[in-house]
Amino acid sequence: MHRRLKRSDRNHLAGEHRWSDTGQLVLLFVFLAVWIVDSFVLRYATFLTTYVPIYFRVPVAIVFLVLSGYLAMTGLSIVFDATREKPGVVSEGVFGLVRHPIYLGSVLFYLALLALTLSLAATVVWLVIIVFYHCIAQHEEKLLLKKFGAEYEAYMKAVPMWLPWIGFRKQETGYRE
Repeated sequence: MHRRLKRSDRNHLAGEHRWSDTGQLVLLFVFLAVWIVDSFVLRYATFLTTYVPIYFRVPVAIVFLVLSGYLAMTGLSIVFDATREKPGVVSEGVFGLVRHPIYLGSVLFYLALLALTLSLAATVVWLVIIVFYHCIAQHEEKLLLKKFGAEYEAYMKAVPMWLPWIGFRKQETGYRE
């Protein structure tokens, strides 16, 4: 049974960094401003487009956009649309692949835009965004460890933080079959 949760009805969540939402919004606007100005107005740091043809860049961008949308929408749906009788660690669906699929989806969204224009100026902002997401994810993991203890620690050992094929130790932990 699914229902949309209100902000006050999220007691199953451990919390988030106080700058999480604001930081994400600010970085989105900064990225878009730099990406648009560099890619379409000044074209100062987009010289790599002369070496990588558009017929290669567009399909790559589409793949990143689709993956981004899938991770973000599926992750949001799992966290906010489902009713849970007892709070616990969410490990189903995309949360069984990476611990932060919603943040990874956001990072891939930016990467899709970068793939289109290869703006080096926007790439610098993207790297700042990656560091930001990593910092807020680490903060949230501390809150999750505090709230769920050994259950979340086992999840951390079984599921990699960012990339599904790096650090996956499912067999060692016995966390999931």
